[in-house]
Amino acid sequence: MPEKFSNREPYQQAYYPPAPTRFTRFMRTCVAWQFIRFLVINFRILKLMSKSHH
Repeated sequence: MPEKFSNREPYQQAYYPPAPTRFTRFMRTCVAWQFIRFLVINFRILKLMSKSHH
């Protein structure tokens, strides 16, 4: 009969997601960067739509 293993440690550090770095937090809150990403994504969508509509 196989042995039953029990994990006595409820939560290990590896279970938690990594905290964002200062640069990551800055990029998430920077309005200028968000505007640039908005333009890039919209351009990509327009390019995709122009290819599909002959």
